[in-house]
Amino acid sequence: MKMQQHLADKNIALDLVRVTEAAALAAARFFGRGDKEAADEAAVEAMRIAFQGIHIRGTVVIGEGEKDHAPMLYNGEKVGFGDGPEMDVAVDPVDGTTAVAFGYNNSLAVVGLAQKGCMFNPGPSYYCKKLVVGKDAAGVIDIDAPIKDNLIKVAKAKGKPVSELKVFVLLKPRHEKLIRDIRMAGARVITHRDGDIAGAILAADPRSSVDMLVGTGGTPEAVLSCCAIKGSGAQMLTRLDPQSEEERKAIIDAGIDIDAVRGVNDIITTDQCFFAATGITEGELLNGVRYKGDFGVTHSLTVRGRTGTIRYIQAWHDRRKLSKMSSIDY
Repeated sequence: MKMQQHLADKNIALDLVRVTEAAALAAARFFGRGDKEAADEAAVEAMRIAFQGIHIRGTVVIGEGEKDHAPMLYNGEKVGFGDGPEMDVAVDPVDGTTAVAFGYNNSLAVVGLAQKGCMFNPGPSYYCKKLVVGKDAAGVIDIDAPIKDNLIKVAKAKGKPVSELKVFVLLKPRHEKLIRDIRMAGARVITHRDGDIAGAILAADPRSSVDMLVGTGGTPEAVLSCCAIKGSGAQMLTRLDPQSEEERKAIIDAGIDIDAVRGVNDIITTDQCFFAATGITEGELLNGVRYKGDFGVTHSLTVRGRTGTIRYIQAWHDRRKLSKMSSIDY
């Protein structure tokens, strides 16, 4: 019993970073090669193997898909060493497969954990509307308000003019009008092809130059983002935003409220949560994997929800030694 309590109180994120490091190192071998499936497969396999050393009894809530379509890290799969606390697990071995394949920025390997039963399961929802701001603007945003109104309120809360706000938006056709409206309101837009987990963390981080994230992105990525910003005082508002009638019908059939506005505390209902991310390609949040002789150099961050502690970790991995010790191809 004492061992179980010790493992429950431990900062699992410090072990979890080894999982994201392994996935990032495996995926980085396919950087710029134009094969996003190969990058994803390598990261998934490496992450699954690395999970075997983590002292949790984990169940994948958000994974690579249903068991019939995802041979590894599928929804419902058990991961971890098999002792320690029971945890819900969310994984994204490569957030930004296209970025890895074609050399774009902001691709990450990401894992989030929460005490069992405390992580929102979005089921068949693939997309949701998101609005993220840091602690200094928490409480002033409204996901239903026009973007201009939100910009004015955030600028006032931050003590700066709207013209100095930087807003992170994914560069997608669905966001063309949103981007125009932000610019017409006088704010500046930072666009990226992929990587709104990085964007959410940057918007939540007071040291970042990003003031807000807005737009429609992945629902699984929203859950992972909440694991990252839980305990920071930042605010994230979401609403499911199906991009097809098929997705809408599947959500309704699953009994999920499609119109509900969910915040961080609705999506992760405990402070017993952990997050780890490792950069695969270069980005504002984390450096990508770099190679120095026989070494692979990774840059990661970990977050513990209970304390709000954020750690940045640079690690030098001797790939020759690791290859002799592990079945992971580094």
